[in-house]
Amino acid sequence: MDKKSIVPQLKVFRNEIDEIDSQLVELLAKRRVVTTKVGELKSQVGMPIYAPEREVELLALRRQQAIDAGVSPELIEDILRRLMRDSYISQDASGYQCINPECKKVVIIGGDGQLGKIFVDLFHRSDYQVSVLEQADWPRSEVILADASVVIVAVPIRLTSMIIQKLNILPLDCILADVTSIKEMPLYEMMKIHQGPVVGLHPMFGPDVSGLIKQTIIACEGRSPEQYNWLLEQFKVWGAKIYPVEASEHDQAMSMVQVMRHFSTIAYGYHLMTEGADISQLVEMSSPIYRLELIMVGRLFAQDPVLYSDIIFSNHDNVAMMKRFAYRFLELLEDVEMGDKDAFVTMFSQVSDWFGDYADIFLQESKAMLLKANELKKH
Repeated sequence: MDKKSIVPQLKVFRNEIDEIDSQLVELLAKRRVVTTKVGELKSQVGMPIYAPEREVELLALRRQQAIDAGVSPELIEDILRRLMRDSYISQDASGYQCINPECKKVVIIGGDGQLGKIFVDLFHRSDYQVSVLEQADWPRSEVILADASVVIVAVPIRLTSMIIQKLNILPLDCILADVTSIKEMPLYEMMKIHQGPVVGLHPMFGPDVSGLIKQTIIACEGRSPEQYNWLLEQFKVWGAKIYPVEASEHDQAMSMVQVMRHFSTIAYGYHLMTEGADISQLVEMSSPIYRLELIMVGRLFAQDPVLYSDIIFSNHDNVAMMKRFAYRFLELLEDVEMGDKDAFVTMFSQVSDWFGDYADIFLQESKAMLLKANELKKH
């Protein structure tokens, strides 16, 4: 059988595939209509958009169905997760229930900023009265803050303390919160200036998110949680996960999660530049894992340098952490320089034992990420 003889049959099969694909598009459109209705129902009663138990159950059922049908369960799970993301977007398009109708007004200080705008939009969509307080508005600040039930400070770290010190005129029952990436200092300042309910918040997402579904907000208790718990419940309705932690523990963890990670990424980008590396060549010759690493480095340098300098320079104790990191880097480099492979392998095994089960968990999670990174590679 030559290529010419199979053309008619090939055309029949391709037409059949096209028809199936067309049906899939129609089914997906119907599914989106239904998920939008689900979102509308949830918003009426204040149910969170994201239901983790439902997602786990659905994936397990469809994976088993795929196995029974002779289809790759990984393929089906990948498709379903993409569909779920789309479903959350369609559900997020509707309004949200207002958890506290008695709330008089929410004031976002820095509400015109990238992060502030996200909260302004969400409070608006839950029918709260929202006011934005920016630098030009301070002459009218007493009027704006007079009847506030919630005040959220969403300004750069370097300005946070100065702004908080101006908030000694808040109503006693007003919730005072901040959304900076450090917590001990802002909490101390807020507790000192305001005698009412206080909570420290750290949204673990950037300004490019479209909503809070599956996003984490860290909450550090300040004062009177019974008075501000409704605010955390409102975040949950918007789809966020609340992770409570002590402020000191938060700042210690962030020195590794953010400060050290950002600093080492910046140092690596700086090294690539000063070495005169050809980025286009690196991209073409990279493995999926290195491409993903390069993507994360490039992503950082596409953002505001002041934001990252604020995070890194926010606490002088971070210098000690970064020096310890540099020392360990040089310690390992010495093993390489001395040709002590046994010492290097021993260290590797010790770290592997420390990661424990997480090493295998992260290996499996990274496989999906690497496949996606490879699919997105431009030729």
